[in-house]
Amino acid sequence: MATLSDIQRKIGAVKKTRQITKAMNMVAAAKLRGAQMKMESFEPYATKFAEVLGNLASRIESDIHPLLVKKEKVSRVELLHFSGDKGLCGSFNANLINRAEKWISGEKENGVEIGLTAVGKRGRDYFKKRDYDLIESHINAYASVDISFVNQISRGMIDRYLADEVDGVYMIYSRFVSMAKQEPTLIKLIPIEPPVAEEEEASGAEAEYLCEPDPEGLVIELLPKHINVQIYNAFLQNETSEHAARMAAMDNASRNCDDLVESLTLAYNKARQAAVTAELMDIVGGAAALKG
Repeated sequence: MATLSDIQRKIGAVKKTRQITKAMNMVAAAKLRGAQMKMESFEPYATKFAEVLGNLASRIESDIHPLLVKKEKVSRVELLHFSGDKGLCGSFNANLINRAEKWISGEKENGVEIGLTAVGKRGRDYFKKRDYDLIESHINAYASVDISFVNQISRGMIDRYLADEVDGVYMIYSRFVSMAKQEPTLIKLIPIEPPVAEEEEASGAEAEYLCEPDPEGLVIELLPKHINVQIYNAFLQNETSEHAARMAAMDNASRNCDDLVESLTLAYNKARQAAVTAELMDIVGGAAALKG
């Protein structure tokens, strides 16, 4: 049985751990507010951009640009995989990695080779140790990400697709649904499948845009920017999801510390009571022996 001093040391250690988890919870909450504001301010732009591109693409033929044309034979594709740079965020990174591994396994069964571009240290380290074909990796990029950095990533993917080094590009990131839910999401980046406005489909009415110069020229100009918008949105969504997951994980850890302190305190009180009872029994037994 543990001694009183051992239990006291455990209680002190758990209380120190609770202080750390509470501090990390507050840091994650502060970072979450900033990331969520950026994500929510960018979302209307991304939605309108997709609406305009879908409207323009519906007026033209799909073979006007190589980024719209599907290749007849798909033998190698590239996956842009997002993960966190740090841990202590529950199952956030594990869910993204598991989603990628399931998708990669399915593609390999169909005879498709996979090349990986990893964003985030956790995903990069995991795939690197398991000898995946790692094309590029970007770590510690979330805090300083801007559109020029996104342009650099997308330009490399577009060049590899146009040079027939890959036959398609996909992306896996964590979509922020709510504070309690973050969904690993797979989308196809290249060849581009222009989005369709769901609201317009439901109502049967389409917004008409006057184009200057012509729809073909605008679509050719907007296609690379559409990829940039998708990737930048994934950065914002994934960063917000990571902070939300870490905040929830640290909150759970703090509650577990409270429960552990309570159970250890109860064990300490029981051990102390047992020690006092033993001492009283010794005193009573000694007194009875003296009387005898």
